[in-house]
Amino acid sequence: MLWPDRFLEQAKASLRQCLLDLRRQFENKGCRNLLVVTRSAVALNRNLWLSDLSELEEAVAQGKGTRTAQILESVANLPMLQAASLNQAFDNWLSLKRHEVDARLRKSIARLVSELRTTGEPESSARLIAASQARYPVAIGPAEIGLAVLPFDQIDQVGGDFFLAEGVTDELVSRLGKVEGIALAGRTSVLTVAARGQTLSEMAASLRVTHLIEGEVRRTPDAIVVRIALIEGVTGSEIWAERIEGSIDDFFESRKIIGNNVIAAICRVLGLPLSPAPLRRMTTNREAYGLYLQGRSLFRRSITDGAAAKSVDLLEEALALDPEFAECWTALADAHVHNAVYTPCLDRVERSQTAAQCAKRAVALDPGQGHALAIQGIHEWTRKNPAGALDLAFEAYAREPRNADVALRLGSFLLYIGRTDAALPFIEAGVEQDPAYGRNHAMLATAHFNLGEMDRALAAGQRMVDLGMPGMWLATIQAAVGEHEKATETYYASRMLMNTVILPPAGTEPMSDAVRDAYWAIASKGCCSGDDSARAAYCGMLDGLHQTMPDPCDPSIAFPAIWMGHAELVMNIYRECIHPANMFGLMSLWADVEPIRQTRRHAGFMDFAEHVGLVEAWNRHGWPDLMPKDPRGA
Repeated sequence: MLWPDRFLEQAKASLRQCLLDLRRQFENKGCRNLLVVTRSAVALNRNLWLSDLSELEEAVAQGKGTRTAQILESVANLPMLQAASLNQAFDNWLSLKRHEVDARLRKSIARLVSELRTTGEPESSARLIAASQARYPVAIGPAEIGLAVLPFDQIDQVGGDFFLAEGVTDELVSRLGKVEGIALAGRTSVLTVAARGQTLSEMAASLRVTHLIEGEVRRTPDAIVVRIALIEGVTGSEIWAERIEGSIDDFFESRKIIGNNVIAAICRVLGLPLSPAPLRRMTTNREAYGLYLQGRSLFRRSITDGAAAKSVDLLEEALALDPEFAECWTALADAHVHNAVYTPCLDRVERSQTAAQCAKRAVALDPGQGHALAIQGIHEWTRKNPAGALDLAFEAYAREPRNADVALRLGSFLLYIGRTDAALPFIEAGVEQDPAYGRNHAMLATAHFNLGEMDRALAAGQRMVDLGMPGMWLATIQAAVGEHEKATETYYASRMLMNTVILPPAGTEPMSDAVRDAYWAIASKGCCSGDDSARAAYCGMLDGLHQTMPDPCDPSIAFPAIWMGHAELVMNIYRECIHPANMFGLMSLWADVEPIRQTRRHAGFMDFAEHVGLVEAWNRHGWPDLMPKDPRGA
């Protein structure tokens, strides 16, 4: 392989001479006995040298989860013996050896993850899973296939309440999401993309998946027919289809049909082994199941106040029929949080508490409800217990590492405490699964912004705006790179989302167009123009709003206060109340730019951090990237 153009004896002689020269070179450098040569092997003495690979294998062997994750993060996707290329035969041999080492590492890392979870180390386990997913996507399964389950069409010739199409997609999503080797697109992104009227191949590209599942449910007076098809994303071509016919009673048991037949067939077509799925503790009550599907679908599709309240009512009706319905408790908890964030209300903390109680009930019924643990973590923030929130988020991720909502909740919690570098892998994983949800790109933009990666921050911020999110985060980044005029325009343009995406603060009346435009003009100049007098004027206005608004801690006050570095107001707001709607702003505290850094550099910041529980979280989960150790010298 090394001398392919020579006869065998000549090549052997060349090898001997090369090894002799190498030995001399090592000895001249004081590295005696570094080269080990026997009749059957040539190697370096592993007792005398270190490499990232040897350190990685040692960390895994010693059961050091955090150290293993650190090494995996540092090597990222670098190949072993990178740039070593001599000829085709040697390259093929080297590729084989790389695969052998990778296979060995994947197996040992998976074993270490299992050990860490067993011994009660969810943080180390979650970090190691995220790091190994970046380096070895197969660390928790075979090479992954990106898959999206599109909403099924429903053709009903009977009338009345009928939600079987939602039920079929629900069961497909639940079961396929647990198949090793499948990365399932998030439901929010799927709903967003499905509403655009794109072709199948365009939808696959938008969702970053290799395959789609689409179909329809048709009900006639005589029977129900379900068609399910697997689509190749690149071509939009159907590569497998199934037609199932039966009565309503048959299809209430569709979970068994889908689990035993459809999922097995899809895995077979995709070349994946069908691993036994964990038992899904669903209801046996048909009416409760229908109410659950309606309620969950409603709060995912709409942020209007009427729809939000209706979704809670439907889910509560379902639980009245079957109080042991664990997934419905999780859905109800999610709905309460969703409503606390997106609907104007003055009881956000109370709604968060109700969500936490529902989530606890879900976990008590089914310990596999990792998402419910993450929802409990949200309420811990309102209790000024971010350390406990992160404990719950790490455990949630250890239980459901494939759930985009869980990954993003963990990533956001790490962002809030300033651990941006640690947060980024979880946020990127969530965005990869749920790429058409603007909120996710707001987190991604902020993470890159905090790390000083301005080009990536601008790109993620623009993607966020393209997906219909307000542009204030993008404007803040534009201002930080000196594009003040453009930033002011971007911020001001967000006014057009008032009363749709941006709802009036609780207890206030909708603004007239003239008042709205005047307010946003002051806000955009104060946050983005770089003019000190404009900043001072808007800071003064926010001080007044903080004194007079029904919710003095509303995001409309908290967020711009952070972006303008109005330290006293920021600390007053979050001392008074952290709730599900304003905690999102905490991620913006950690950009090392003016004027945002003024809050972090304020003389009272550490006392504030102690009061809201950040110091305890830092002591338990690591200090912020911008504060690697306690500045008080403690």
